[in-house]
Amino acid sequence: MLFALFQLSYLCGVLNYSFKTFLIMAQGYKLVLRPSEPGNKESKKLYYAVSKSTGYTDLRRLCKLIAARSTVSSADVKAVLDNLNYILDLELQDGRIVQLGEFGNFHITVGSEGVEDAKKFNASMIRAPRIVFNPGFDLRETKKTMEYSQIVPEKEKTENPGGGEDDRPVIE
Repeated sequence: MLFALFQLSYLCGVLNYSFKTFLIMAQGYKLVLRPSEPGNKESKKLYYAVSKSTGYTDLRRLCKLIAARSTVSSADVKAVLDNLNYILDLELQDGRIVQLGEFGNFHITVGSEGVEDAKKFNASMIRAPRIVFNPGFDLRETKKTMEYSQIVPEKEKTENPGGGEDDRPVIE
């Protein structure tokens, strides 16, 4: 337990995180007012939850996070991820399902227009392919144990909340 706290403290220092970041991990959401029947703007308006991210994690930060938990440098992690991207692209283009162990797998899917007679089908009817990721066990479990916290937007600030004169100096 003490070692885990030491590791957490080290990670916080390296990544400029607070302990709170690691202790409170909930998916944020906000409420949006939308028509209850998509495409019909006249339908009854209802509030729906929409996920709200707290920002982006770029490749550099991801490499630092992984390096902090292992014996390799962030440059080594980046090199491996760059090569993974390259090889993943080649394998998917070859029509293969790429399985990354416990992480999950990637594969290509396509769809097309329908025809009544197979002889009338041609490749131009195929829609753009999609790359699909199927998460492994741990990531599927994350979906089951997800907690949520509502993010309430700040009220719009008025230009002069004090109501008096502007306190900024006048430049002439």
